Amino acid sequence: MIAADDQAAFDAVETMVDHWDRPGWTAQTRAYYWMLTFPDSPALADLALRCQQHLAPLGLDPVPDDGLHITLTRVGSTAALPLPRLDDVISAAAPLCPAAFRLRAVPLAGSRGAVRLTVAPWGPVLALHAALSKSMAPLGLAPRKPTALFRPHLSLAYNNRPRPAAPVIKAVTPLRRLAPVDLDVREVQLVELRREDRAYRWDVVKSLPLG
Repeated sequence: MIAADDQAAFDAVETMVDHWDRPGWTAQTRAYYWMLTFPDSPALADLALRCQQHLAPLGLDPVPDDGLHITLTRVGSTAALPLPRLDDVISAAAPLCPAAFRLRAVPLAGSRGAVRLTVAPWGPVLALHAALSKSMAPLGLAPRKPTALFRPHLSLAYNNRPRPAAPVIKAVTPLRRLAPVDLDVREVQLVELRREDRAYRWDVVKSLPLG
């Protein structure tokens, strides 16, 4: 049901926008985020590459296989969070992390700025988002997006210019026949995020085990 809803929502998009046109982001911007990363999932990397190769004529910016991730929530800029305060963020989150879980990544939907995999079920991801939000609240670090508005997803390629959505939707549709991939989520990562060219890159500050 989640996949069908995501696909229907993308099929209704009329125009796409430049994902990288984001005020406040520069090559020098550094910020801390909670994310789920998947460096040990060759099946996910293979699925991503297969989709990206099919979509290559569109000129989208593919996410590198070591850049596949689910963004959970922004913590704050590196300038605003010195290391002692970052230690507080980690210490507050550790005892609240919920149990490990399994996700299924389902081809293929998108947004106005990207083409992406649907991930389901949402329940465990929303529980993790809520726990991280709760841990940050006493530190004055309320997330920009409340859990009620959070829609988990895993981007495969970013749109880099305004364009009609119809050709992208047409190219995406046959990829929905590909088999989904299961992902075991055992850790959540606090990362220092940056942009390099047209890709997100990061350094892991701390991986917290779930459960």
